[in-house]
Amino acid sequence: MARELKLSIGQYSDRGRKEVNQDFHGAMIPTQPLLGLKGIAVGLADGISSSAVSHSASESAVGGFLADYYCTPESWSVKTSAQRVIDATNSWLHAQTRRGQHAYDQDKGYVCTLDVMVFKSRATHIFHIGDSRVYRLSGHSLEQLTDDHRVFISSAESYLGRALGVNPQVEIDYRMLPLETGDVFVLATDGVYEHVSASFIAGAVARDLDTGAKAIVEEAYNQGSPDNLTVQLVRIDELPDGAVDEVLGHASELPLPPLLEPRMVFDGYEIVRQIHASSRSHIYLASDQDTGAVVAIKIPSIDLRGDPDYLRRFLMEEWVARRIDNAHVLKSPSPSRDKKFIYTVTEFVEGQTLTQWMIDNPRPNLESVRGIVEQIATGLRAFHRLEMVHQDLRPENVMIDRLGTVKIIDFGSTRIAGVIEAAPTTDRDGVLGTVQYTAPEYLLGEGGSPRADIFSLGAITYQMLMGKLPYGAHMGRARTWTQQRKVAHVPARDSNRTLPEWIDGVLRKAVHPDPGKRYGELSEFTFDLRHPNPAFLNPVPLPLIERNPLLFWQVLTAVLVCIIMLLLIYPIRH
Repeated sequence: MARELKLSIGQYSDRGRKEVNQDFHGAMIPTQPLLGLKGIAVGLADGISSSAVSHSASESAVGGFLADYYCTPESWSVKTSAQRVIDATNSWLHAQTRRGQHAYDQDKGYVCTLDVMVFKSRATHIFHIGDSRVYRLSGHSLEQLTDDHRVFISSAESYLGRALGVNPQVEIDYRMLPLETGDVFVLATDGVYEHVSASFIAGAVARDLDTGAKAIVEEAYNQGSPDNLTVQLVRIDELPDGAVDEVLGHASELPLPPLLEPRMVFDGYEIVRQIHASSRSHIYLASDQDTGAVVAIKIPSIDLRGDPDYLRRFLMEEWVARRIDNAHVLKSPSPSRDKKFIYTVTEFVEGQTLTQWMIDNPRPNLESVRGIVEQIATGLRAFHRLEMVHQDLRPENVMIDRLGTVKIIDFGSTRIAGVIEAAPTTDRDGVLGTVQYTAPEYLLGEGGSPRADIFSLGAITYQMLMGKLPYGAHMGRARTWTQQRKVAHVPARDSNRTLPEWIDGVLRKAVHPDPGKRYGELSEFTFDLRHPNPAFLNPVPLPLIERNPLLFWQVLTAVLVCIIMLLLIYPIRH
């Protein structure tokens, strides 16, 4: 059985010599699958002493984070999830101050510091605002992991240069660190760390952590600290394996199904007929015996059932489909009963693939192509909003139903930021998509991004309009940056079709080998596909190296050969 992340946490807080404790702290240890997908969160906040409501700010900052962080999409990375929650909390605190009687006096508003640590898989993510601190204990010394956002005017006067709730926007310090079993972290407010030595903290940590946290607070008080006193201690007891089982749970432990036959009853479904069979999977039309719903059932390929990476990607398809709710993405219905085998269930799309549509429509008009591209782009945006990259967009993975609705299917290659953090081994599969539609950066071993999906969509758009791919098969064989630069882009021009000249500029940018020169957003691409971009109306002729890299190098080589021959025939005389 896969190991889980296990921590020991000790925490203690006291008002000290002040009348009110303006600090607040907390921790959340969820159960699976949230433990694997979102991790364990620990937070501490320190209100400013000049404000009578800063204790409410501290409580809202920590309590709100622990509640809202676990409500963010499971596909989001820790960084995205935490920063979105902290940004929202900051806006709310700032708005509360503006509604109060001290609307323009931030020293009396809803203001506090904030330190959050999220422990996920084999790493910790630190988010920091203000002058509370996070340390890592190393022997009998403390390594400070955060920088104080305090500005000193003199030795006796200073102020917080950055805090939560001061401005409508807040800058958040972020860092990620790998974890090792036995690591100990200390979160403390300034009332503690200014009055307790590292050696005392090291000794206190050797005890029970709750007892140690209380001892540290008492030591700060005994050393004369005039402030509120809060400390949290975190020790790493066990690290997970970093396997996808933490995300999929018991689904990966189910047995493999048999091949299905018409009229066969399988796990509560009556099989109607086989829809598709390939070396990758078998898909059947079926009817749910409980609800009567018509669905598509996919079972793993017989030939690949011994490949754990294939089975993991197969199971992730349904995981993705259940988390995207978009009319242009294949949907997986909520399960009405527990499964007894490994298989996936999705809605049944009665129609044809984009591949078949292109065969039936070899010379489509530009408006038809725009309509299909815009629907695909809408589906892709649903992926990208959830920090997912499809990675295998091609005509075979696009369905068009009888009403003309376009749907993206097959999510086995999808890159999911949050899942990669939980199970790092899922990001070691290399190129998973179809080479002809794969963004060139994948072939160089680089990671995927939304721009990679834009390349694939650009290649599909070009193929629909021209009946061929923008680089043919040449880009798929180019495995170095130099080789890719030599692959010539074939301009989108056709004497038998009335395509506006500026369309070539749109397509050229969409499928540019350099992702930095590609469209950054799908909306930019679809907008330019309908509205002439001035940059493409009267374009400056591109240099030969960009228009036809192969010809450029051929010409350059010929020139150099000529120069060498001339030097051999007429050597330079001294």
